[in-house]
Amino acid sequence: MKQYNTLWILALMIVANTSWAYGGGSSSTKACDKPKFTDYAPAENAQVAAGSAFSFTASKNTYPSTIKVSVKEQPVNIATDKKNDGTFAVSGKLPSSVKGTYARITISADAQSNCKGAGGWLVKVE
Repeated sequence: MKQYNTLWILALMIVANTSWAYGGGSSSTKACDKPKFTDYAPAENAQVAAGSAFSFTASKNTYPSTIKVSVKEQPVNIATDKKNDGTFAVSGKLPSSVKGTYARITISADAQSNCKGAGGWLVKVE
């Protein structure tokens, strides 16, 4: 009888170990899909004049109303247009007060998967 009980305990341990190996996580959770920013113009480290125009493309999953751009921590007004492929063309102008220095054009936005994304690039302002 004792051997019979030992076999049952061993069998239950094997079944429990196998179950734990697959994890108990929910398969309904979605991975974070951050917004992406591409097609920066002017190019990285390009020399530009104060007040010059800039542009970039935001990915399809970006909420356009959440796109924020700043240069040297100064907020910049932007225009956003939806392209035919579903991405967003974003444009603006560098502040005329930024001169004679390198300046980072900093971008932040929210995506449809409740993720925040950030990006940007550096230009030399004459």
